[in-house]
Amino acid sequence: MKASRIAAAAAAVAGTAVLTLSAPAFAHVSVQPEGTAAKGGYAVVDFKVPNERDNASTTKVEVNLPADHPIASVMPQPVPGWKVEVTKAKLDKPLTMHGEKIDEAVTKVTWTADGKGVEPGYFQKFPLSLGALPENTDELVFKAIQTYSNKEVVRWIEVPQEGQDEPENPAPVLELSAATDDHHGSGAAEKTAEKTEKTAAADSGSGSDTTARVLGVVGIVIGVAGVAYGVLAGRRRTTA
Repeated sequence: MKASRIAAAAAAVAGTAVLTLSAPAFAHVSVQPEGTAAKGGYAVVDFKVPNERDNASTTKVEVNLPADHPIASVMPQPVPGWKVEVTKAKLDKPLTMHGEKIDEAVTKVTWTADGKGVEPGYFQKFPLSLGALPENTDELVFKAIQTYSNKEVVRWIEVPQEGQDEPENPAPVLELSAATDDHHGSGAAEKTAEKTEKTAAADSGSGSDTTARVLGVVGIVIGVAGVAYGVLAGRRRTTA
């Protein structure tokens, strides 16, 4: 009985130790879309930043956008209590968006706390609107840097590798879903819009022809009625 109690106590301690050691892995900076993030489309994504410290607040967050897959349109949503700075750089290879060439793109977005920042025991979401998302990759890696009020800096920049354990400081990874025909900015969407426009034009032309025919028939009927009325009036005068 005594041996079993000792074994149970040891197991409990071991379990607690495992939970304690694995806890930080669940509290890293991450990114998730609001809805879906389809290839070739636009999406709003949230960077979730938890505070991992008991004695300091998160006062600065930097998110670096992937240089190998530049994104033409990047717009931050205002976050109360935070100032935001958008950094752009020239592109080695210009992008084409809506028929226009774009030679620079956002490379980094930085949020700096006006007040206390993210206090211990809390997290904060930092939304970004992104587009058009690349169509030649299944994921986007955003390297993030988290700064605390005690000047400590945590770099979430390690790229997770398939088939391997999660690194100690993993970078936020955005999974992209398959492209759809109705996402904004896609070739399929543009073709659909063009087809719709042509159909509308054809319908408009058909409607114009029909209207013209109806008006022509009405005109003929009115003309015949006028002639008949004139003949009838002439006969009445002659009889009188």
